[in-house]
Amino acid sequence: MATATTPTYMGLSGRPLSLMVSTVATTGFLLFGYDQGVMSGIIGSNHFANVFEEVRDNATMQGFVTAIYEIGCLAGAMFILGVGDLLGRRRAMMLGGFIMIIGTIIQVTSFPGHSPLAQFIVGRTITGVGNGINTSTIPTYQAECSRTSNRGLLICIEGGIIAFGTVIAYWIDYGASYGTEDLTWRFPIAFQIVFGLILCISMIFLPESPRWLLTHERYEDAEEVIAALRGYELGSTETQIERDIILDSIRASGFTGQKSTPVKALLTGGKTQHLRRMLLGSSSQLMQQVGGCNAVIYYFPILFKTSITPGDEDLALLMGGVNMIVYAIFATTSWFIIERVGRRKLFLWGTVGQCLSMVLTFACLIPGTQTAAKGAAVGLFTYIASFGASWLPLPWLYPAEINPIKTRAKANAVSTCTNWLFNFLIVMVTPIMIANISWGTYLFFAVVNACFLPVIWFFYPETAKRSLEEIDIIFAKGFVEKKSYVRAAEELPLLTVEQVEQEALKYGLIDTAARGAAHAHGPAGVVEEKAISEKSAEDSGSHEEIEN
Repeated sequence: MATATTPTYMGLSGRPLSLMVSTVATTGFLLFGYDQGVMSGIIGSNHFANVFEEVRDNATMQGFVTAIYEIGCLAGAMFILGVGDLLGRRRAMMLGGFIMIIGTIIQVTSFPGHSPLAQFIVGRTITGVGNGINTSTIPTYQAECSRTSNRGLLICIEGGIIAFGTVIAYWIDYGASYGTEDLTWRFPIAFQIVFGLILCISMIFLPESPRWLLTHERYEDAEEVIAALRGYELGSTETQIERDIILDSIRASGFTGQKSTPVKALLTGGKTQHLRRMLLGSSSQLMQQVGGCNAVIYYFPILFKTSITPGDEDLALLMGGVNMIVYAIFATTSWFIIERVGRRKLFLWGTVGQCLSMVLTFACLIPGTQTAAKGAAVGLFTYIASFGASWLPLPWLYPAEINPIKTRAKANAVSTCTNWLFNFLIVMVTPIMIANISWGTYLFFAVVNACFLPVIWFFYPETAKRSLEEIDIIFAKGFVEKKSYVRAAEELPLLTVEQVEQEALKYGLIDTAARGAAHAHGPAGVVEEKAISEKSAEDSGSHEEIEN
């Protein structure tokens, strides 16, 4: 319970403040899901084609208008890769929301006779830039503000909310399709401004990440945020212990005194294994995209219209909306099992479900009959159910927690860049694949999903129920003891705060505990701390080598 000496934001502290942080972060991903899904019900409509004649019956141009958004997202993620550490989490999220609003306004003000398609593409690209900034920043912000016990749940909720955003977009598209010519596409696109305003305005009043504040040596501000998020009194022992553990992690990573991490830090090995951890996070985003999710999400109505309900566009749109409801329902299942089952098992079972669903889909499309094609629809429903429960949220969670504090912002941005790059590729090539090899498209995705299994089994360590600082210990243990990092994670018991510090000393991540640092008391009586220097130059030099 908050006391007179417990700091507050928006009049909240402790659990209510943490819930508000999660709600606003979740709104950012709701906006992501909405914007990702809104074009699927619009791009093929006659009303949209009446304004943008170039897309009428032109699958390549339809694919380009849809996919150019991903290029904008890639640019936004690269922006965060460059300046995210300097900008901070709060300002980056406000900037991302503002840019999305500007892009949306540009899109909905496109009119015939004034190069409407060019204006629409520019607006959609700008909207993508804002979303790329948000998707690179929000999981990091959520991870750095959360407790160990619910970090996985909260970020999985963010990931799952993407599905709810897509559902809202599908049904708003469906409802608007009965309206006037302008309403059918302008209103669904403009509606996302509501989510953008909620994100921008709320972040003005919410705290910055305490880990970001400590890396920038803003010790008083960090203690205030830690106390507010946890409901502790300012200057309490609990606040100082949590601050000290974060400082140990900063010192172990070699971040002390640096305002921004150099890109070359992503390529180092040693006890911190920055390169390996970046590749693990990025590979999860790559596999999410090349597993075929967007082939189902974007083109489900098209498949229904051409193969299952030929000539009945209304039924095809309706079934697409039902598919998205299934998507959202199964997206919520990860919320209840993520900490119990763990990341590895959920990755593995989700992959098996996706692979078998693609097998069912391509097998039922081979005969080429409308009756058999209904079996393919079942396969697509089971695919989206498997994807929603596993591969939808996990690639947003895993990079945010697997990467250490020094490289977390940049490595998460690289992961997001990977997502958008392959998202663009899949969205562009899927209609071409369906047109040329038909059921072979789904055979291809079945084989690709099967290839994920050995990668996850041999290389993905379990991170469930671990603090972000404990995960650093897993990689130091694996490196020092020369064993598989998967095995190191299995062997390492869950650690207390004090044990994390002991293990960091044991494996040479730090020389001394943070509580041994020099303290100086400021005028307000709040402890100010200058973290002592990181490991010796010799040990730091070893970090510059790429070691496996």
